[in-house]
Amino acid sequence: MKNKKQSKTLGGAKYERWENGADSNLYPSRMAPRDSSQLPISNSEQIINILLNNRGIKTIKQKKAFFNPESPDKLTLKDVGIQLASVKKTIERIRKAKKNKEKIIVYGDYDADGVSATAILWETLYSYGTDCLPYIPERFSEGYGINPESVVMLRRKFSNLGLIITVDNGIVAYDGVAKAKKLGIDVIVTDHHIKEKKLPDAYSIIHTTRLSGAAISWILAREIVREVKGKQNSSSMVGEKLEIGKESQDHNNGEGLELAAVGLIADQIPLIGVARSFAKYGLAALNRTTRPGLLALFQIAGVEKGNLGTYDVNFIIAPRINAMGRLENAMESLRLVCTKNKVQAEELAIHLNKVNLERQKIVEEVVMRAREQVKVTGVTSVIVVSDGSYHEGVIGLAAAKLVEEYYRPSIVISEKTDIAKASARSITGFNIIEAIRSQGNLIEGGGGHPMAAGFSIKNEMIQKFTEKLNSFSEPLLTKELLAKKLILDMEIDFNQINWELANKLAEFEPTGIGNYQPSFLTRGVQVLEARPVGRQSKHLKLTLQQDSKVFNAIAFNFGDLYTQLLPGTSINLVYTIEKNVWRDTESLQLRVRDVDFS
Repeated sequence: MKNKKQSKTLGGAKYERWENGADSNLYPSRMAPRDSSQLPISNSEQIINILLNNRGIKTIKQKKAFFNPESPDKLTLKDVGIQLASVKKTIERIRKAKKNKEKIIVYGDYDADGVSATAILWETLYSYGTDCLPYIPERFSEGYGINPESVVMLRRKFSNLGLIITVDNGIVAYDGVAKAKKLGIDVIVTDHHIKEKKLPDAYSIIHTTRLSGAAISWILAREIVREVKGKQNSSSMVGEKLEIGKESQDHNNGEGLELAAVGLIADQIPLIGVARSFAKYGLAALNRTTRPGLLALFQIAGVEKGNLGTYDVNFIIAPRINAMGRLENAMESLRLVCTKNKVQAEELAIHLNKVNLERQKIVEEVVMRAREQVKVTGVTSVIVVSDGSYHEGVIGLAAAKLVEEYYRPSIVISEKTDIAKASARSITGFNIIEAIRSQGNLIEGGGGHPMAAGFSIKNEMIQKFTEKLNSFSEPLLTKELLAKKLILDMEIDFNQINWELANKLAEFEPTGIGNYQPSFLTRGVQVLEARPVGRQSKHLKLTLQQDSKVFNAIAFNFGDLYTQLLPGTSINLVYTIEKNVWRDTESLQLRVRDVDFS
C-alpha cells in the first residue's frame, strides 16, 4: 500500500470510496462525486456540499441535524430506542429499594465504557440517597458480566442486597440473572450488546444498540434525576411529578456527560444520529471537566483540556482507563474517575499510566507470537490463533492488530486449564458475532457486536471450532469483501485548501466510525523535505508543495518510506486537513493517510 510496486493505483479500485470501516451500511448515498478536476469547484462551500452528499446528508433538515444535533438532555426515550415502560418499572424498583433500605449494586464491566457507565449510575444513585455500591468483576477470576459465582459472593457480603443493576453487560447473562432471582435478588439489565432471541429473566431490561453502555447509563440517570426533581418541586412527596421520558430541566447541567462520551467513543459506536449527540456534547463537557482524576490523567498523558477530540479519547484517555481491567483491576480506574481527592487522583493516574506502558509491551509480544502461528497455519478466511502464553487481558487488542495486518477477521484465544477465553475482531461487511454463534454448540457462551466479540471455549474444541468456523465463513468472505479499502471523499488541489475550508471541516467533528474525517486526494505533489521523528523514527514530518502552495504534513507510521521520499520526488497523496497549534501559533497541517509514487 505504501511502496513503489503499488504506485499508480490512486483513483482506481484501490480507493473505492466510502466502503471502509464499520460504516458501509450507514450512509444512504453510496455514490462518490467525480474528481474535483472535473467539477467547477470555486469555493469551500461546494467542497463541503460534496462531503455532505457523500454522507447521505442532502436536505436542509439533515444538515441541521448533522451540524447542530439535539443535546442529550433533549433526546426522548423513543429517540434513543429505549422503552418507556422499562424505565418506569426500573425507577419504581429503585424507589422501593431506597424505601426498604435494600443494598443496590451497580454491576459494571472492566473496559472504558463499563467503567464510565458504572460511575455515572453509581454517582446518581448515591446522590439520590440509596444504599448503593459500584462493583466491577475481576477479569481473570470472574470474567465478563454478571455470573452466578459473583452473585453468591455479593449476597454473602451484603445480607440486605435486594437489587443489582447491570451496566454495559447482562443481556445474555441467563445464569447470573437466574441465580440472583433464586436468591431473592432482583436484577435490572441495562446493556447495548446484541441480544439473542432468548432474554434473561430480569426484573426489567433497558436495551438499545444505538448507544453505548455509558450513554444508556446516562439516560437512566437523567430520568432518575428528573423524577427526583419532579418530586422536590411538588408540594408533597406524593404530589404531581414530571413525566418520565419527557423533556425537562437540565440533568444536573449534564453531569456525567463527559464520561458518557468517553465510553461511547472508546467502544467504537458509530458517531451518527443520537450517538453523534452524545459524542459532540460529551466532548464539550470533557473539555470543561473538573474531575480531579481526569485532569490528573490528562496531565500525565500530556494533553490539555480545551481541544480534546475523538483521537484523544481513542488513543490517549481510553487506553489508560482500559489498561487496569486488562492487567489488574478496573476498580482502580473507577476510583480515578470518581475521586474528589487531588492527591489520590495523581497517584491513580501515575499507576494507570504505568500499567498502560506494560500493556503495550505485552500486546507487542502476543502479536509477535501470533504472527509466527499464522506463518505456520497460513492466512485462512478467519484467522484463529491460540496459545497458553497469550495474556487474556490483551487478546482483543492483538486480534485488532492481526486484522490491521492481514485484513481478515481474527480471533485470538488464551488457553487455560480447561476453558479458554477468546476475543474476535472483524472487517467491514462480516458479522463476526453471527459467525461465532453459528458454532454455538462448540462454545461455552459469548456476546458482542458485528465488528467485535468475545466468547469462552473448551480447549479441546478449539481445533474443531476453527475448522467449522472457516467452512462457514469462507463463502461469505468474498474477494471484494477482503479487498482493503481506503476512505476517499474527493480530489482537490493544494490551492483549494485554506482557513475557510479548514474551519468548515472542523464542524464535521466529532469524527470516527460512521462519520470518518473528510479525506482528500491530491496528485503531483512534490516533496521538499522529509524528516524522521518519534520513537525509532516511526513517523515522518514532511514539507510538500503543489504549484506554488506549500504545506507541512505529518505521516504517522510511514517511517519506512523515508529513504524514498527524497527532495524533488513526486507523489500522489491521500490526507486529511487539520489545525496544528505550536507555541500559541495556529497553522494548517496535512495528516497523511497514504502515499503513492508517480
